[in-house]
Amino acid sequence: MTEINDLMLKEKDPMKLNMSGISAWVFDLDNTIYPASQSLFPRVANRMIDWIEQRLNLNRKLAEELKNRLFLEYGTTMNGLSVEYSVDPEDFLSYVHDIDLSDISYDEELDKGIYALPGKKFIYTNGTVMHATRILEAFGIAHHFELIFDIFASNHLPKPAMQPYQDFIVKSKINPKQAVMIEDMACNLEPAALLGMQTIWLMAEHSWAKKGAAEPYVHFIAKDLKQFLSAAQQIIASKSGM
Repeated sequence: MTEINDLMLKEKDPMKLNMSGISAWVFDLDNTIYPASQSLFPRVANRMIDWIEQRLNLNRKLAEELKNRLFLEYGTTMNGLSVEYSVDPEDFLSYVHDIDLSDISYDEELDKGIYALPGKKFIYTNGTVMHATRILEAFGIAHHFELIFDIFASNHLPKPAMQPYQDFIVKSKINPKQAVMIEDMACNLEPAALLGMQTIWLMAEHSWAKKGAAEPYVHFIAKDLKQFLSAAQQIIASKSGM
């Protein structure tokens, strides 16, 4: 298991990020725009188990085990269901992403922090446009984003497959050498780094999210998005002489 130590955090301090020339910011969605501690993604996971339990006629324990195995083997549970059970992705995703967001409200700190970043902002998610839009609107930050690149735009190939990253670059028209990608799954940053982006990993507890965190393709590490946004504002202020 990847262990995050003080030396690694010092070496990969986001305050060292070179923001000069950055024209694009690429954000993952789940457990990135909001922290994992906010427990929104478990709502999606529970609906995945519900769907598998009902549609494949499994008891809940077996349904959960299948969900987890498919995720680890195929990158997303949906991808695994498509391969092994010929499941229609749209049917599955429209169900699992229909989560309750009534307890989520406008986040002024997040809104101002994203606004302060120079350049255009994008979402690149293994989820759907519908799911991303609902989340972004709930937090009051949807207006910041030029494009949501989702699992359908990637032809159902989940991160970290390289081809969708290349497709994203074409569709978004960004220069990867002037872009930063922010993710909670460290391994998903490898293609971004190979394409020339600077990368920021948001610390996570799950072993599958930590995998690759110590690799050179993870350039910076932050506790969560708000910590990074605070660091970015300090960098901007120091460069402007404020």
